[in-house]
Amino acid sequence: MEKSRFNAPRVVLISIIVVLMALLIVNNKSKQNYHKSEIHQTTQNFAQTANLKEAQSANAETILKQNDNTAKKRALPKLVDLGADRCIPCKMMAPILEELKQEYKGKFDVEVIDVWKFPEAGNAYKIRLIPTQIFFDDKGKELYRHEGFMSKQDILKKWSELGYRFEQ
Repeated sequence: MEKSRFNAPRVVLISIIVVLMALLIVNNKSKQNYHKSEIHQTTQNFAQTANLKEAQSANAETILKQNDNTAKKRALPKLVDLGADRCIPCKMMAPILEELKQEYKGKFDVEVIDVWKFPEAGNAYKIRLIPTQIFFDDKGKELYRHEGFMSKQDILKKWSELGYRFEQ
């Protein structure tokens, strides 16, 4: 009778090696898939950011065009305030600007632009800090620019200095 060449320990060892290699291959493939999905997600995030910037740029252009169109239609002087809703001096000016907008409606326009939401508008107006108030005449020509907080009295005084007297 011939001796069997079957060696159980050797077969078990080879089986373990094959199983371990299979596990490594599966693990590598799942890591590759994870990285592919991570890359896909990063690409999507980048695309969304690019779309947001395009939208912001379009919004800024729209704001500037609206400003030009509004100035041409009504021919009123205008105060443009460039600030942000999380800026403390800007928050302090918000009720003042709203009050001016209501009290002097039809006499001069007041427009508030949040440059943190629309950074392109800040670039278009070439502001250096917030809040910035820009006074325009009825033809859209810039008359005066102020940086920082400005009280209601100071705003009305500046209009007066620029030759505008508004009766309430």
